Amino acid sequence: MRVNATDLQNTFGKYLSLTEKEDIVIVKNGKSVARLVHYAEPDYLLLHEEAKEYKTPRKVSYEEYLALVNSSEQRYELIDEEIYLMASPTLNHQIAVSEIAGHFHNYFKGKRCRSLTAPLDVKLFGFASKFEEDPNVVQPDVIVICDMDKVSQDNKYEGIPTLVVEVLSPSTKGKDMVVKLNLYMKSGIREYWVADLENKSIFQYSFSPERDIVSLKNIKEGDTVQSTAFERLELSINEVFAECF
Repeated sequence: MRVNATDLQNTFGKYLSLTEKEDIVIVKNGKSVARLVHYAEPDYLLLHEEAKEYKTPRKVSYEEYLALVNSSEQRYELIDEEIYLMASPTLNHQIAVSEIAGHFHNYFKGKRCRSLTAPLDVKLFGFASKFEEDPNVVQPDVIVICDMDKVSQDNKYEGIPTLVVEVLSPSTKGKDMVVKLNLYMKSGIREYWVADLENKSIFQYSFSPERDIVSLKNIKEGDTVQSTAFERLELSINEVFAECF
């Protein structure tokens, strides 16, 4: 399929879904300039973030995921019926998370919304009408939630975060930039920040109520990332990475 670059930008989510059936050729000024293809992880039961060690010829149910979580001290995520074993974070990763979380804590103190950090299970269900139809469980590095009524009786959060932040590492780059981007977009999250330790920058995605990408910015050193979901929530890129080695 060939699609104009402007149309792709306006309805990115639609064409992203279509890549499961065919490649999308992006056209600008009458010329083919790029190709959007479907990204598929290998068919593994456990997708270790550094070494894919466990294989299975089938998808994994939510019940199987729970059985694994309850029998292990490791941390796992369930995305599109695939289980991801989460690697231990690096020092720089935790420094960046702490900087972002600390700033968020100060901003949201006394406000209706709350900022929280991993490990915390967040249940998402994409375009489905309920969790049981498309169960996904993730542990973002930092989240901002404004629907405190979505906390269950067993003190679990089952709502949709307004803002999600992931800090990249070499082992999670593909998952955070592709798999989680798609999940967060189709789940109704309004804003997604991806902090890139290597390049000391933050990719800022804003999503529409129709669950398409409204804007994408790459904010680099010397600049400030300004939230599109929360007025006057801004963060200096230099401050985020200042203490990283």
